[in-house]
Amino acid sequence: MATHEHPKDTVTIAPSVLLTIIHTAALSVEGVIRTTSTPTLDRWLRRTTTDDGIEIEVNDEGVRVEVYLVVDANHNLYETSQRVQQEIARTIKEYAGMKVLSVNVHIEDVNFG
Repeated sequence: MATHEHPKDTVTIAPSVLLTIIHTAALSVEGVIRTTSTPTLDRWLRRTTTDDGIEIEVNDEGVRVEVYLVVDANHNLYETSQRVQQEIARTIKEYAGMKVLSVNVHIEDVNFG
């Protein structure tokens, strides 16, 4: 959990809230079809909070994000990935007030439909 302490007050943001914020931000980018499952071995080896297609690691320094996507084949994959990174970072900063250490985008598939 992310916790910010002040002399008398504490604010805690549940990991599930961050996952929802990240999921919504990723899907808001044009060309993103959906998030997709993270590789099973990655889930087993890492100690992260996961949702379907999103992994986060929260520590005292900030938030690290791994997001796994299916992207529309009619969109430039690199540019779409950059927009996803920017939107996720902006949204975490704006809504949670947390420092974003990294946002790594993994395009797992493209949709030609």
